Amino acid sequence: MAKETINPTEAELSGTTPRRKPKPDVDRIGGRKLKPSTLMMGHGFDPVLSEGSLKPPIFLTSTFVFPNAAAGKRHFEGVTGKRPGGAEGLVYSRFNGPNQEILEDRLGVWEDAEDALAFSSGMSAIATLFLAMVRPGDTIVHSGPLYAATETLIARVLGRFGVHWLDFPAGATREEIDAVMTKANTGRVPLIYLESPANPTNALVDVEAVAAARDAVFGAENPEKPPIAIDNTFLGPLWHKPLKHGADIVVYSLTKYAGGHSDLVAGGVLGTKKHMDVIRAMRNTIGTICDPNTAWMLLRSLETLELRMTRAGENAARVCEFLRSHPKVEKVGYLGFLKDDRQADIYQRHCTGAGSTFSLYLKGGEKEAFAFLDALKIAKLAVSLGGTETLASHPAGMTHLSVPDARKQALAITDNLVRISIGVEDADDLIADFEQALEMV
Repeated sequence: MAKETINPTEAELSGTTPRRKPKPDVDRIGGRKLKPSTLMMGHGFDPVLSEGSLKPPIFLTSTFVFPNAAAGKRHFEGVTGKRPGGAEGLVYSRFNGPNQEILEDRLGVWEDAEDALAFSSGMSAIATLFLAMVRPGDTIVHSGPLYAATETLIARVLGRFGVHWLDFPAGATREEIDAVMTKANTGRVPLIYLESPANPTNALVDVEAVAAARDAVFGAENPEKPPIAIDNTFLGPLWHKPLKHGADIVVYSLTKYAGGHSDLVAGGVLGTKKHMDVIRAMRNTIGTICDPNTAWMLLRSLETLELRMTRAGENAARVCEFLRSHPKVEKVGYLGFLKDDRQADIYQRHCTGAGSTFSLYLKGGEKEAFAFLDALKIAKLAVSLGGTETLASHPAGMTHLSVPDARKQALAITDNLVRISIGVEDADDLIADFEQALEMV
């Protein structure tokens, strides 16, 4: 978090009390590196700077007072890019603010990222990323399927400005990935964009294979090689850390597990400082930063992130074990069931948990899926995921309705598919709910 101090001479001349210097963050005790769950209780915030408040206050202000004109000029040199590194203090709430900066410090902790940025929604994070990286005539390489709004942004919105795309299926082999990247390398490729697990099929992308293919096709030492960005919303940050497997940028809908209470909308982007500086400059221009109240709510939620995700993951394992043997269920797309195939190999190398969101394929079609959804009593019929409550939805008829039918079929987004996100309720109660709903099918 950027902070300023006024030296005693300036304070005496101006008649003001000098600002106290913040205490340095403690991230180690002896030789032990503290865990993210511990750092969420105070990292990036010093109560001394906020009248001794244990928790950060909500800073509801549009602008910040400069200590002197020279400081104001230096801050704007950073904001406008005349000087690298961004603002060294607080300037204006479209650029930064105390709540947002504390949030960004804590987001970075979860994945050991050099830097992090907070946004007003997951899609504003993704849109800002693309706008910062892409130029007319470029070709984006991405995995498929992606969240429907992301596919719309790439194909329909950026497509209007002469941007092209090539994709490979989420579970593609190294050879398939090589072929797509080689084809794309006839022009400028600004970004390789992944989503793993894919929404809504739960198919995993081999990030290590993508990184190896990128380096082979574009050159491992090439400073202009396209960065790899990945939407890590389904498993991150507890069960998947893509920066350790070759990704450069990680994208989140913080609405989901990070927020985790279905009461806010926000997004995040984490990664190397080099890339974050480029994205931050675009965010400063178009104003997609999250508001201070949302940032404050996220700070509260991050304190219980590990507890909530752990409980939801344990619940999902029990629910899926029940569903997999039910006679009205065709298949359960749960990562914990992967065994002896390429997807299982990716899971074992990349993931530390199966998550709590999965795809459920019922025997039948839309009629059976709707009957099941309408009969649920505990689980709520709503889009989104990663909240404290269990949610169920119909991707083909809801979140992915805008995806062309042929592409939906190719990506296994079928009419009998139901997406379920398990919450933190009692697991036996959830099983009872799913059992009675399946009786209605």
